[in-house]
Amino acid sequence: MIVSNVDLFDPRATMDSDFSPGGLDSDFGFAFNDSNFSDRVLRIEVVSDLPETKSDGEGCSTIADWARNRKRRREDIKKETAVDVVEQREEQILNCNMPDTDDGVTYENQDEEPVAMIEELPADLESNLNQQGDEGTHSNDSSWNMDCSTVLRVKTIHISSPILAAKSPFFYKLFSNGMRESEQRHVTLRIHASEEAALMELLNFMYSNTISTTTPTTLLDVLMAADKFEVASCMRYCSKLLRNLPMTCESALLYLDLPSSVLMGEAVQPLTDAAKQFLAARYKDITKFQEEVLNLPLAGIEAVLSSDDLQIASEDAVYDFVLKWVRTHYPKQDDRRDILASRLGRLIRFPYMTCRKLKKVLSCNDFKPELASKVVLESLFFKAETPYRQRALAAEEANATYRRFVERAYKYRPVKVVEFELPRQQCVVYLDLKREECTNLFPAGRVYSQAFHLGGQGFFLSAHCNMDQQSSFHCFGLFLGMQEKGSVTFAVDYEFAARSKPTEEYVSKYKGNYTFTGGKAVGYRNLFGIRWTEFTAEDSVYFINGILHLRAELTIRQ
Repeated sequence: MIVSNVDLFDPRATMDSDFSPGGLDSDFGFAFNDSNFSDRVLRIEVVSDLPETKSDGEGCSTIADWARNRKRRREDIKKETAVDVVEQREEQILNCNMPDTDDGVTYENQDEEPVAMIEELPADLESNLNQQGDEGTHSNDSSWNMDCSTVLRVKTIHISSPILAAKSPFFYKLFSNGMRESEQRHVTLRIHASEEAALMELLNFMYSNTISTTTPTTLLDVLMAADKFEVASCMRYCSKLLRNLPMTCESALLYLDLPSSVLMGEAVQPLTDAAKQFLAARYKDITKFQEEVLNLPLAGIEAVLSSDDLQIASEDAVYDFVLKWVRTHYPKQDDRRDILASRLGRLIRFPYMTCRKLKKVLSCNDFKPELASKVVLESLFFKAETPYRQRALAAEEANATYRRFVERAYKYRPVKVVEFELPRQQCVVYLDLKREECTNLFPAGRVYSQAFHLGGQGFFLSAHCNMDQQSSFHCFGLFLGMQEKGSVTFAVDYEFAARSKPTEEYVSKYKGNYTFTGGKAVGYRNLFGIRWTEFTAEDSVYFINGILHLRAELTIRQ
C-alpha cells in the first residue's frame, strides 16, 4: 500500500501505525536481549523509590489500592527538590522518574536534544548554563532531572535501535538526533524501582507484541510506562486487555482519570468509552442510585448524564439533580458557575425542559446570566420549530459529544403546550408517541406525559393499552388526570383529537367535561373504536411516518 503525503522522517507519522498482535507486524521476540541481533546496550539504573512508596503493583491487590498508591507517588514527586547533575560519563544517561503531572507525556521539547548528560557539553549550552546560575537547577519537568538516590541495581540489556525506534518516537528521537550520543553504543536509563517491572514488560512488547501480565494493576503500570516512552501500540494493546477484564465502578472511574495527553487519549479511547458505557448502564436509573451518583466525581457524573437512555422522569429532573450535585461538590458559587459553564451545563438538554422550569433557569444564581439567557432562548426557539425541523436538529447531533437536541428515554413523555388566558383559561397540549412506544404498551402498559398547567393546577395525559369492557379485546385508550394538590376541584371541558390519514389533519375523537379532584383521571378506554391489532398494523391510518400525533384541548368551565 502506498501512503501519500506522509513525511517518513516524522516520528509521529511513522511510529503511530497500529502494531497489533496477530496483524502484519513481525515478531522479533527471538532477538530480545540477544547480542547477535543488537547494536546497542541499554543500561538500566534502578534507584530506590520515595519513602513509603511501594512498587505500583506491589501490595496493590485492587484497582483502588493502585489508584491510591499512584496518587501518593505523584504528590510525593511534586514535593521533591529537583537537582540537575552534570557529569562526565562515557554513556548517555536519561533520568526516567515519573512525570510530575497527570497531563501526559512530558517529553515535549522534542526539537531540542532529549539528553540530560552527554560526554561533552556543546559550547553554547555550557555558556548558557553558566549564565543561568541557580535558575538552571530548577526544572518544571522532573522527568529530566537527575535523581541523587542510591542505585540499587543495574540491568544491562542488548537492544536493537531500529526495533525500538520503529515503535517509539521517544527512542526514534534518541537514536537519530545527530549528536555524538546518538552514535554511542551504551545508553543509560535511570528509573525508580516501582517502574522496573513495567519497563521490562514494555521492552519485551516492543520486540514480541505480547505482554505476560494479566492483572489490572500491572497492566495499568505497563500502560503508564508505554505512555511515558510513547509506545502507542502497547498502549492500545493494554487498553484492549483491560477492556476484556470485568469492569467495576472503581476501575471505570480510574480509567476516566488516566492522564489526558494526546497520545494517551487516542490510545485508550476505546477503554474510556467502555468505562463511560459501564457507568451509564449501571446508573441508568438515577433515582434508584441517587446517593451513589451524588458521590461520583466529575468524570463519573459526566458519563452518566451523557446517556440517551437515562431513566428519569423528565429533563427538569436532570436539571434539579445537576444543581444538587454541583452544590454538593462545589460550595463556592464562582466554582459552581465555572463548572456549569465549562462542563456540566452542556449535558443538560434544556430544549426538553418545561417552560416553567426554564423560567427558573433565568433566575438561578448558579448559572452565569449570559449562559442562562443563551440556553433558554435556544430552547424556546427549538420548541417553536416544526417536528420535522426538530428531528433534523437531533439527527445533526447524533454523533456529537453534547446532544442537547436529542431526546432521552424519559419516564414521562415531553409535550408541547399552548396556553391562553383570554377570553377563557385554556390550553392545547400536543403529545407524540412513536410506534414502538405504543407497541410496547401491549398487553396492559401505560405511558405518562410530562405535567402541564392550567389555572395553577398540574395535569397530565396517559396512554393505555386496555381491555375493551364490552367486546373483550385490547384497544388504545387516552386519559386526562390532575395531579394531587390539596382538596381543590376543577371543572374542565376537554377534547381529544388525533391526526389520521389521508388528510393528516387532527380529527376530534372524544369530547367531555369533568369536575376534577386531586389524583383523579378521566378519558376513553377505546379512543379510536378499533382493536389493538388494527391500531398498530403497518397500514394503520393513525401512524404518520411512525408517529402517533395526539392533541388534548382543556378549558376551565365558567
